[in-house]
Amino acid sequence: MSLKEKSIVLTGFMGVGKTTVGKAVAKKLYRDFIDIDKEIEKKFQMPTTEIFKTYGEKTFRQAEKEMILHFSEQKMKVISLGGGAFLQEEIKQACYENCIIIFLDLSFESWKDRINLIIDSRPVLQGKTLEEMEQIYNERQPIYQTYHSKINTDSLDVEETAEYITDSLKLAWELYK
Repeated sequence: MSLKEKSIVLTGFMGVGKTTVGKAVAKKLYRDFIDIDKEIEKKFQMPTTEIFKTYGEKTFRQAEKEMILHFSEQKMKVISLGGGAFLQEEIKQACYENCIIIFLDLSFESWKDRINLIIDSRPVLQGKTLEEMEQIYNERQPIYQTYHSKINTDSLDVEETAEYITDSLKLAWELYK
């Protein structure tokens, strides 16, 4: 598969903007957008928080793995992963081999400003103190270190981030035809 045909995977901590940025990138590149969490919710016909409560995290992670392994082999997609997807080495490996991985990095200080917007839809954050959230943030940072490109989004809005990604990809596609 040529570099230009590879699907683009957005990874990073929960709430960094993978879905929002992914939709913008997909639109700019005329590609289909896949939100893995939304695909899992469709399969179970319930929100992620309910899947965790009803079936447990293990069942969710299994469904997540199946979906990502399936979509990572497809061409010309923009795929937003859940913040914990790369906890599974098999997922990380499949994405690294089949896709272009872009790590959306956001400092914890900037991320804290988003907590109220995301807390209700993130089962991993339910009932956690700010200190516990920071611990999860810090523990997960190493799993995101397998990537092809990293973008610090602290000072960028959605449009600027999407523009940076698409410009970078277009340049790479020209250089590595």
